Amino acid sequence: MINLNYITYQTFPAFTANSIQTMANIKYLIRNQINVSLYFPLREETSSENLDELKKFYSIEEEFKAYGVQHNLPFGKFKLFNRTLFIISHLIWSYRTVKAVTSEKPKSELFFTRSDWVFYFLSKQNRKVVYECHQFTKIRKMIINLALKNDTSKIIFLNTHLKKDYEEKYPLRDNFIVLHNGVDLEYFSEIPDKKGFEIVFIGKLKRFNSSRNIDFLLKGLAFLDSKYTMKIVGATKSEVEELKTLAVSLGVESRLKVLETVSYKDVANQLSSSSIGVLINSRLNTHSTKYTSPLKYFEYVYAGLSVVAVDFKAHRVLPNSESISFFKNNDKSNFINAILNASSSSFSSVGLNEFTLDYRAKQIIDFIKY
Repeated sequence: MINLNYITYQTFPAFTANSIQTMANIKYLIRNQINVSLYFPLREETSSENLDELKKFYSIEEEFKAYGVQHNLPFGKFKLFNRTLFIISHLIWSYRTVKAVTSEKPKSELFFTRSDWVFYFLSKQNRKVVYECHQFTKIRKMIINLALKNDTSKIIFLNTHLKKDYEEKYPLRDNFIVLHNGVDLEYFSEIPDKKGFEIVFIGKLKRFNSSRNIDFLLKGLAFLDSKYTMKIVGATKSEVEELKTLAVSLGVESRLKVLETVSYKDVANQLSSSSIGVLINSRLNTHSTKYTSPLKYFEYVYAGLSVVAVDFKAHRVLPNSESISFFKNNDKSNFINAILNASSSSFSSVGLNEFTLDYRAKQIIDFIKY
């Protein structure tokens, strides 16, 4: 068995797509004979290292070790200077945690992280570490470049745009792979035949404190034939009420269902009645327009849905993107045409096995070992 230490500045449990992605990857690393120890900051009131609580929250049965690390730092305690406090707290926590963890781990053990600072400090100690990169800042690119000077440091880019943007300034050797997200086949084991005209969006309605433009979907629904219905899954209580009020004003209240966040294992059940899945984001953040590899996309595909997506660069490089029906951002008529096109077309199943978390875990293991 291989020992893998997963150190991240994320906090758990949380309903964020990032925390779900981390836990889902851990689940399949374990299933592929990896012993995982997870280290993360106790930086929220809801943060917990209780393994039973984490396993229940993320619907995981596999055994791993969870270590909540104290976070007596300013980020999260003050509303002003939030970004600056994040950088400072992240740096200090990473330095302390890496120092503490490596002091008790042999040189032979492997490390994995989604934190640029953890990546840097592990690299400075010549540890065998892989960093999974989801987005960039100027500072992050510099940190990554310094870390990758170490021969035992490697990087996973979530999509090709991340790789290309990094290479514009810094060189890469054989120390990288590009690896999209994947789906948990345990919950998507059978692809049902789809009937009806239900459009679905599943996930948080805000990203980086910006709206994903869900209001636009309801406005589009108002101009579609009455046979089309819509389901929004992942709203907060206040967002449920806001969307219901908007639906009444648009005259689509009888065709709209809005649900609060569901557990990961219930996602497939919520998608089982739908025929079209929507990918939509705000254009205000580069991660949303260029760097994301949305988990919901792979869930839609494995649930047998056709996919409609706002025409952002990140969506254009998704696997099998030629089957996606794209629409221009905030273009109502274009959105309606995309829905009509998706209603009459099927999604390509070519290479579907490479959309899975099991496949992804195997790729990570092969990459990190050699």
